[in-house]
Amino acid sequence: MSVKLRLTRMGRKKRPFYRIVATDSRTRRDGKYLEKIGTYNPLTHPAEIDIDKELALKWLALGAQPSQTVRSFLRKAGILFEHDLRKRGLSEEEIELEYKKWQVIKEERLKKVEALAAMQKRQESGTSKEEKKATTRAEDNAETEEESKAIDEEADTIEAETSEEETKQETAD
Repeated sequence: MSVKLRLTRMGRKKRPFYRIVATDSRTRRDGKYLEKIGTYNPLTHPAEIDIDKELALKWLALGAQPSQTVRSFLRKAGILFEHDLRKRGLSEEEIELEYKKWQVIKEERLKKVEALAAMQKRQESGTSKEEKKATTRAEDNAETEEESKAIDEEADTIEAETSEEETKQETAD
């Protein structure tokens, strides 16, 4: 019997909730399963993933093959890393040390990513402020240009009217 670690859909329509289960590969997606390993809720932000580490390691040691989605969950939780260390034959103490090192590296990467995202956000907000200032300046300039054109036109019409009146008076005299 080939065992798979995969997701089983639960929940109602448009509100998915998944169980991570060990099941025979021949059973249907939501069919009978051998053991529940964890849960996955994609609706929360960030998605909530709960996996029983010992059960997952037990099934991996027995040869269960995880689906792509479950494999990514196990990788993020560090369970695949620990399984690999056990396959290499390391002692529990060595595994624990390596796992702690892995967690520290993972946290550092997360901090770098967050810092980079914050920096990009600051740069975007800075450029958007500058763009807003530039557009308001351009609008102000455009308004003043329109006003000056209107004033010039009024002055031209007034000059034309006065010149016409002067010519009429000269012709009348």
